[in-house]
Amino acid sequence: QVRLVESGGGLAQFGDSLTLSCVASGDTFSDYGVGWFRQAPGKEREFLTTVSFGRGVPYYSDSVKGRFTVSRDNAKNTVDLQIHSLKLEDTAIYYCAATSLRLGSEEASEYEIWGQGTQVTVSM
Repeated sequence: QVRLVESGGGLAQFGDSLTLSCVASGDTFSDYGVGWFRQAPGKEREFLTTVSFGRGVPYYSDSVKGRFTVSRDNAKNTVDLQIHSLKLEDTAIYYCAATSLRLGSEEASEYEIWGQGTQVTVSM
């Protein structure tokens, strides 16, 4: 069973960049598609990006395309999410998740394994 732990969140400044990491335990991590989602207070969970198994082909939601970058390193069992030009509305809890759908998915319901989340707070 794969387990996921996110890190890298915290207080960040408007306009800065931030890198979140998702570290997996389990030796089959490379077989999973991995997604990043976020949930802001009072809002529904939002899909951000997903990366396929293996080489990790990324797919982004239109809302973050060009400002977020996802990358995976199967040797290190990590999937990183870089956020550039932080905005106040990026404040949220960020979650990584793994799915047996190898190409990943935009749908949260397709993900079987979730991390505990990491809080990102953006201030002026």
